[in-house]
Amino acid sequence: MHSEQLVQIAINALDDLKGKDILTIDVRGKTSVTDFMVIATGTSGRHVRSLVEDVMLKVKEQGVIPLGSEGLEGGDWALLDLGDVVVHVMQAAPRQFYDLERLWQGAEQSRAQTLVQE
Repeated sequence: MHSEQLVQIAINALDDLKGKDILTIDVRGKTSVTDFMVIATGTSGRHVRSLVEDVMLKVKEQGVIPLGSEGLEGGDWALLDLGDVVVHVMQAAPRQFYDLERLWQGAEQSRAQTLVQE
């Protein structure tokens, strides 16, 4: 599966469960760790966990096995490693504190556009 398709699956899953301020950062050529980062805000620890778990479910339905996840037990910030795509979901305060958008300000960033399924 192409990275862009994986990004769109993650975005749609996050949007379906009302993830806030979904942002995609294209880090190809800027790091060897991943191609894209998808960042979203959850409103509570439970919401953060639910968002990440739903992304995990949706990618597994497409035959993609996540490489790992972190932070699901805490709920302030959870990470899902899909290889070419890393999904960060955090509550508002940690998102503002760590400010990944500013850290990757030289990379192309775009607010999420969800696909309309017909």
